[in-house]
Amino acid sequence: MGDKNGQVVAGGNGHGNRLDQLDHPTDVLIDKETDSLIICDRGNRRVVRWSRRSGTTQGEILIDNIVCYGLALDDQRYLYISDYVKHEVRQYHIGDKNGTILAGGNGKGAGLNQLDYPTNIFIDQQQIVYVSDNRNHRVMKWNKDAKEGIVVAGGQGEGNALTQLSYPKELFVDTLGTIYVADTFNNRVMRWPKEAKQGTVIVDGNGEGEEASQFHYLRGLSFDQHGNLYVVDFGNNRVQCFSIE
Repeated sequence: MGDKNGQVVAGGNGHGNRLDQLDHPTDVLIDKETDSLIICDRGNRRVVRWSRRSGTTQGEILIDNIVCYGLALDDQRYLYISDYVKHEVRQYHIGDKNGTILAGGNGKGAGLNQLDYPTNIFIDQQQIVYVSDNRNHRVMKWNKDAKEGIVVAGGQGEGNALTQLSYPKELFVDTLGTIYVADTFNNRVMRWPKEAKQGTVIVDGNGEGEEASQFHYLRGLSFDQHGNLYVVDFGNNRVQCFSIE
């Protein structure tokens, strides 16, 4: 904290498909058990693992031939991956190449058993899958072994009303089941309490722009242990931090 310069921990050797390169990575998580990074290397249609130990110069391929976007890892070390071409979320054992479909997998669509361009995912302690169903402008919840999902945010078409979302991306679910979601094209972060019919705006971009109180195509969010919210302000090439009550 406080560093002005970062350190390259994966890639950094230009755009390409060698094992020491990445191509448009979209998500990353830390596997504490192996002290490594698991990365969705989207442009190379693969998920790779890079050791965090010093001296690491290349990664290893965990899963290939997958158009991944979002990743999650649960307490039992199951890996979850969203595929936005197959419109599905799969669960994998580390080392498993095929996986099991947990959400979607019934073609592109807006049915409760379908997804349309799933992006980010979140897994809670009960292995419930939450998915940003991007082009359906909704967040879906899939209980374990469910055949269809439940709309838990949005789902009222694209728009900026409190009942709507516009191309949602990153999401976080707290222990009460409250959903926090990056409402990308509305340039705001929304909070949806469990079973709520509408959300509330907790960080409003005040219209698209580059001022300190504005966003330009916000895409990612994360909380630290103190409750501070970090937002990926994609179009402005920056990360913003907010103190949330």
